[in-house]
Amino acid sequence: LKQPFPVCPAAALNVKSYALITKQAHNVSFSLFPSSTLNHPFAFSECPPLGLESLKVKDSQIQASSYKRMGLGPHRGRLNIQSGVEDGDIYDGAWCAEYKDQNQWLQIDAKKLTRFTAVILQGRGSIWSLDYVETFKVQVSNDTIKWKPCMNATEEVVFEGNKDSETPVLAILPEPAVAQYIRINPQTWFKNGTICLRAEIMGCELPDPNNIYPWQAEEGTKDKLDFRHHNYKEMRKLMKSVNEMCPDITRIYSIGKSYMGLKLYVMEISDNPGKHELGEPEFRYVAGMHGNEVLGRELLLNLMEYICQEYKRGNQRIVHLVEETRIHLLPSMNPDGYEMAYKKGSELAGWSLGRFSYEGIDMNHNFADLNTIMWDAIELETDKSKLINHYFPIPEHYTSEEAMVASETRAVISWMQTIPFVLSANLHGGELVVTYPFDMTKDWAPKEHTPTPDESFFRWLATVYASTNHVMSDPDRRPCHNEDFLRYNNIINGANWHTVPGSMNDFSYLHTNCFEVTVELSCDKFPHASELPIEWESNKESLLVYMEQVHRGIKGVVKDRDTEAGIADAIIKVDDIDHHIRSAFDGDFWRLLNPGDYDVTVTAEGYFPATQSCRVEYEHYPTICDFHLTKTPKQRLREILAKGGKIPKDLQLRLRQLRIRKLRARPVNYV
Repeated sequence: LKQPFPVCPAAALNVKSYALITKQAHNVSFSLFPSSTLNHPFAFSECPPLGLESLKVKDSQIQASSYKRMGLGPHRGRLNIQSGVEDGDIYDGAWCAEYKDQNQWLQIDAKKLTRFTAVILQGRGSIWSLDYVETFKVQVSNDTIKWKPCMNATEEVVFEGNKDSETPVLAILPEPAVAQYIRINPQTWFKNGTICLRAEIMGCELPDPNNIYPWQAEEGTKDKLDFRHHNYKEMRKLMKSVNEMCPDITRIYSIGKSYMGLKLYVMEISDNPGKHELGEPEFRYVAGMHGNEVLGRELLLNLMEYICQEYKRGNQRIVHLVEETRIHLLPSMNPDGYEMAYKKGSELAGWSLGRFSYEGIDMNHNFADLNTIMWDAIELETDKSKLINHYFPIPEHYTSEEAMVASETRAVISWMQTIPFVLSANLHGGELVVTYPFDMTKDWAPKEHTPTPDESFFRWLATVYASTNHVMSDPDRRPCHNEDFLRYNNIINGANWHTVPGSMNDFSYLHTNCFEVTVELSCDKFPHASELPIEWESNKESLLVYMEQVHRGIKGVVKDRDTEAGIADAIIKVDDIDHHIRSAFDGDFWRLLNPGDYDVTVTAEGYFPATQSCRVEYEHYPTICDFHLTKTPKQRLREILAKGGKIPKDLQLRLRQLRIRKLRARPVNYV
């Protein structure tokens, strides 16, 4: 180890130990390294990323010796940045130098004196081109005039770079370098390509000795929560601790297992956990469908802690939410994928590692495609009155054991069918936008606005989250990758972004009563642990206010007029909105609606329909619209005969009147 290393292969630097450090920066100690590496010249501190991937580093801080065109400029040299299908002039997938020589460089201005410890490199993200840097040098400077090369003893270090375009490669500096600027200087590159790279820099900002003001840490949050990345065991432990802290309002249950046998744990929060209360709406958040999109997982774990703490403090907003809502939080729908990404760490997992289930299934496309069934029925059915517009049945081929349906997907579907959810959101990462159904286009077009009958309310739901999110609502923020969602106010119809057959949003809307949107939480799929307090503060209000929307619209109970028993599966129709819902097993229902006046009709098998006008106000509480239905004479007769009872006189008279009416309505045949 005392010998100089002319080339520094990243694979020799104990990447697994480093990954653990980058994920849990605030708990780091050098004991994480095996004893054989404690004296290794590459051992370094727990410095976080500067923030090229998270956009903390601004475009103005990144410069280059040259670039081929604007779309391949230095502002695109960010780890995991994605290009569009068209590879447009502004949004291409890397920084690419105009010239192919060893004098090209990408330079980052840290803005403050920084102790640089490592560089992470990645090739160009493109479906058309294969470009990556194979070896490179690193230099640092305080004034951009004099540059000091990274040395190993007496020789300038040549670091080993990439062997493909996507896999991030870590290069740890032999000794930390203190400076304001750092340069990456490519030496060799893929022989059939050109000089292109995406990068992240690891470094700790140092206090400025010339600053007369006391050093202040970056503002995060005042909430005392467990801000770190939790693997499966740590997640279970945290959920258990919340349950023990608030046993009266929490319950942990499992909805099934992953392919590798990890349980899909849900935290229920309610003033009567384990029980559906008549008239109380059911809400769910689902995170971690893509295992490497981890921010949602941590936000839901933080949300559990926060609600428990604030409920105990008597925070009236939280007390009201808990007492009036049954909340279900599933922090990890794809725990197998998460464990794969977690082992690599926040900067080394790449863009796709852990996205899929262990079987290689993308669960975002894995729910039954009910959209096609609906649109085919509309085209084939001549009698439009016979068309159904809700509770579409799941096709038989999908439910067979041979179908390529992930065990995790089957578990979530069963969960949906068991609990009468009203509102949901599934949390993803890699962008900053809220998408709403439909997610699939009609004719399999790549993208096309495809609204549901509840378009206006879905737009409201998406806007509620996006407008209260600190980062999304920032008018000066930079687009994450290749689409500028600011021009859509950070919301978009899912199919108008890109078509997704078999999405959870569409399935939820067409198979159950539940309205659901997708929240893309951050540009960085796997933010560094040091970013989690800031991300929590950005999303806290959004998470709360979105849950509160479950109380917007109308709610009520459909009952039998004679017995006062609740009627299950009654159909609730709202005039001019071609999407019905059904009452739950106790007869209660919730219909999400924007403020306005609505004519609502309820029908149920064996009952006369009933209609009433219901006004939805702007306040955050639902309008009560109860219905009492009267049995039809035939239904009453059927029930009496089934019990072997005697037909009452009023029913006999009613049946006689109906028979006479039918006879009078018959056409007369004259001979």
